[in-house]
Amino acid sequence: MIQAPDLSLAALAPLLFVFGAACVGVLVEAFLPRDSRHPVQVALALVGTLGALVSTLLLAGTREVTAGGALAVDGAGLFLQATIAGLGALAILLFAERSLDPARSSFVTSAAVPAGSPRDRELLTSERVQTEVYPLASFAIGGMMLFTAANDLLIMFVALEVLSLPLYLISGMARRRRLLSQEAAVKYFLLGAFASAFFLYGLALVYGATGSVRLSDIRAAAVSDGGDVLLVLGLALLVVGLLFKASVAPFHTWTPDVYQGAPTPVTAFMAACTKVAAFGAILRLLYVAFGTSEWTWRPLIYGVAIVSMIVGAVLGLTQTDLKRMLAYSSIAHAGFLLTGVIGLGGGGGGSGLAATMFYLLTYGLTTLGAFAVLTLVRDGDGEASHLSQWAGLASRSPLTAAVMTLFLLALAGIPLTAGFTGKFAVFRAAIESGAWPLALVALLASAVAAFFYLRVIVLMYFSPPAADGPTVGVPGLPTTIVLAITATATLALGIVPGPVLDLAQRAAIFVG
Repeated sequence: MIQAPDLSLAALAPLLFVFGAACVGVLVEAFLPRDSRHPVQVALALVGTLGALVSTLLLAGTREVTAGGALAVDGAGLFLQATIAGLGALAILLFAERSLDPARSSFVTSAAVPAGSPRDRELLTSERVQTEVYPLASFAIGGMMLFTAANDLLIMFVALEVLSLPLYLISGMARRRRLLSQEAAVKYFLLGAFASAFFLYGLALVYGATGSVRLSDIRAAAVSDGGDVLLVLGLALLVVGLLFKASVAPFHTWTPDVYQGAPTPVTAFMAACTKVAAFGAILRLLYVAFGTSEWTWRPLIYGVAIVSMIVGAVLGLTQTDLKRMLAYSSIAHAGFLLTGVIGLGGGGGGSGLAATMFYLLTYGLTTLGAFAVLTLVRDGDGEASHLSQWAGLASRSPLTAAVMTLFLLALAGIPLTAGFTGKFAVFRAAIESGAWPLALVALLASAVAAFFYLRVIVLMYFSPPAADGPTVGVPGLPTTIVLAITATATLALGIVPGPVLDLAQRAAIFVG
């Protein structure tokens, strides 16, 4: 007789909110008239994400394994799920902002129209808006939250696909520069399929070595026979699949093209939320399944962390497009985050986990804010992302330049910003675990990366504005809310980070 697995609906409430909103959104697309869909879809997506955020807060302190052991509800998982839900709600607001003025929407009116055709050019000024992006984004957010809570490799793979497939679609839905957007979506899909194949093959090898896909069973097998070749190879392939999603070099090749080609709100969504989800899965896999066999994963993480920091910092110097520059910034920050992952081993276990979770929160807020500012600076082709177009921006719009400066300084890790606190936490965790050479490389990479952030600030304040420079739009209510929350949080987490750091420290617990 097949016995039904135990289910705790209360523990699953965050996932039920998001997936429920996504499913209702699909029905809205099918049955509601086109003219009535947009406000309903925005409201549904916000109810789903904010409901999930409140649910995770109410579940604080819960430690249990549910769904037959497939899902874990613990401090670290709830912290990361709350981060994803909060950042997802802010990203939904960015999606909605562009649609308040339909002719300036970031999303194509009809994805089935060939790019560059007369009909496509006609639809550039159409008042129709794309609403399918909201249920797709909700499905992606649900997949990300499931990704961080998965307690076995099979559920983790399902979550990987649930979060990835909607992103492949919405990456190709840019209203302008559609060929670039579609090229980015195809690259993302093809390389994502390779990464999923790596993960699936690694899952098969780990199952062959241990006879189970449950993380706790894998840990027991690793303790008894940690040197098994199949187990080590399977771990390597699993990590490769996850590092692809986290934009870690040398598995980063999709990142600059997709960040540049995707609609800017989608880029912000991917840069903030996907990073949190990918690192949440990496932390759970390494901490729960292989935490007692550090020798099997520490050299791999050590090496890719150095490569990612160097690639992101050095290649970021050569970029002339702001979205591509922020893409290489993301790659460098992935390396910085891995210094905190290294802190899981050695003497810094708890501090490494807490520091990495805090860094993910600060990086997500700062990156969302930076992309929100980018949506305001526009020319005839959409967002003005070339660096030369930002020259003299402070004389055109001092407030916009000041807010962007705050986010760039935070990404550079300047004191009194959230970025400095996050970097200090992960570097200290790496040093406590004995990885001080890695922390030294990270400090040098931070110094190099600071140059391309400061270059934008110098352009905005000390260069004469171009006569035909871009216009700076007045943000609507959604973008104003996003900028207010992200800017306030960036300052607050830099000046008084103690309460959130303490919260992350108390939440730094995985159950398996």
